[in-house]
Amino acid sequence: MKATRGVMNIVGAGLAGTLLAIVLARRGCKVEVFERRDDPRVRGAERGRSINLALAARGLRGLEIAGVTAHVAPLLIPMRGRYVHQHDGTGDLLLYGQDETEVIHSVSREALGRALIEAAAAEPGVTLHFGQQCVGVDLARDALLFGDSERVRRRVPLAPTIAADGAGSAVRTALAAAGAIQVREDLLAHDYRELTIPATHGTGLARNALHIWPRGSFMLIALPNTDGSFTATLFLAREGSPSFAQLTDDTAIRTFFEREFPSATPRLPQLAEDFKRAQGRLGTVYSTPWHLGGKLLLLGDAAHAIVPFHGQGMNCAFEDVAVLDALLAEHDDFAAIFEVFARTRRSDTDAIAQMALENYLEMRDAVLDPVFQRRKALGERLEREFPDRFIPRYSMVMFHPGIGYAEALRRGAVQQEILAALDAGAADARALIEARLPPITRPRGARG
Repeated sequence: MKATRGVMNIVGAGLAGTLLAIVLARRGCKVEVFERRDDPRVRGAERGRSINLALAARGLRGLEIAGVTAHVAPLLIPMRGRYVHQHDGTGDLLLYGQDETEVIHSVSREALGRALIEAAAAEPGVTLHFGQQCVGVDLARDALLFGDSERVRRRVPLAPTIAADGAGSAVRTALAAAGAIQVREDLLAHDYRELTIPATHGTGLARNALHIWPRGSFMLIALPNTDGSFTATLFLAREGSPSFAQLTDDTAIRTFFEREFPSATPRLPQLAEDFKRAQGRLGTVYSTPWHLGGKLLLLGDAAHAIVPFHGQGMNCAFEDVAVLDALLAEHDDFAAIFEVFARTRRSDTDAIAQMALENYLEMRDAVLDPVFQRRKALGERLEREFPDRFIPRYSMVMFHPGIGYAEALRRGAVQQEILAALDAGAADARALIEARLPPITRPRGARG
């Protein structure tokens, strides 16, 4: 098929870019990958802005399509649920799903990125170019421009090109500057800092759980690493009270943590040092269009970056790769492939952007709400009684890749209405569910 036999350019050798390179190479493409960073296998990865990742069913399916699951498997730690730490030091494990298959996997961004770079480099059709900063796109001459602030040092013809260069996409920025696309970025008023719980201080924390210290308007989370340590992340308002703006010295930082996270603070011996790391911003990116005919396509965070509170940024990008791979098998030219991809994918990416924002409120606040807890337990019971009709929204997103994000959002809203009615005294759950939730036919293995 001619669409899968030519030269393809990929901008970005991050998670989505390297996975895409593997998929394209296995379809017969000659793939040229351009990355602004130095090779992490030689120089090491950037620190302080990573946030450990949660790999779920949609991401696993992308890895399976690329044939790299076995290469990545040793990096994964299964997490069965959220361990919620109360202010008084007590805690409870809230399971994600109904059985042992419904888990999500903690994985280091750095380790996963290196593994996928290694897998991509091993593909005969893939060439990786590091230290290549995209500084513009010459639409008149159909060329990518690479260089630095002083001059353009390399021109690469669009052959075509897929930009997978992340939330801060240089390609997207260049296209917007040229008036070729429109971009809107909605920044949260909250930022994050990454902290470290060393292996020596992680003793006693459940290894197979995502830990949350919810505090209403802010929260601390921690995900396990293979070496016994945990990567913790503080999400807090940028300004106001409480906020990062108030944490200006070691004393203020220590006082805040001892007051708000007394059970976590002794586990953070590098707290003051960790706070010297870069403070990360959080936001949602909306861009349109995602493609320029068959010349260029935005994919993953470059097209639709979301906040990390549903653990779906990477999973959504990997699902992008899976969708694109399916289209490569159906269409003969990239103009058709890119157009269909953008048209069919946008409703799902808009939906997960909304759900990610909503899940932040759930994680930092709702998990402590008795009404939320009561309805969650009711939803789990209804799922056991009506497994093909009532599936909690979180489960649809995390464990059922056969259900699109948009459909999960729609059915989730209906289910919340049913739960509210039952919580208020409605007696006939079966009638409500059968009237409003058609059965879902799932292929074998759809639970992830």
